[in-house]
Amino acid sequence: MTEQEVAELKKDEVVESDSEEKNKDKEKVKKKGQEIEAVVNIYTSFNNTIVHVTDMSGKTITKVTGGMITKHDRLKANPTIAMFIAKRVSENIRELGIKSLYIRIRAKTNSPAPGPGANALIKSLSREGFKILNILDTTRMPRGGPKKKGGRRGRRV
Repeated sequence: MTEQEVAELKKDEVVESDSEEKNKDKEKVKKKGQEIEAVVNIYTSFNNTIVHVTDMSGKTITKVTGGMITKHDRLKANPTIAMFIAKRVSENIRELGIKSLYIRIRAKTNSPAPGPGANALIKSLSREGFKILNILDTTRMPRGGPKKKGGRRGRRV
């Protein structure tokens, strides 16, 4: 064999080993991608639904609101629109390899229940194939707070 043939063989070996290393790196990323978890913060009032997905450290991954789906104000808190929100969120986070979700629901302060979109949103996310690890209600409740208006004898009608 000539020196040129030997040099060509060495080049082929180097190229093959580089491609093998890249494949191993991709496999490692895929394995890590299966373990990625995210936090889905859902704010539902009776006027709107806002979904904010963050990673575990709190960095924003995606944010979708009812106004991004529909332009009708009366429909922004609708369960049907919440399903479309869930679909768009799932498209965005599936690209990053997220499989598991922690869900935090928040309603308007001092509200007895979350808005109509919360239940539909969670149901849609679970149907999309995400594993829901935890559902937490983080609605704020006032403890005392400032004096309500109306005076000593209350508001008279």
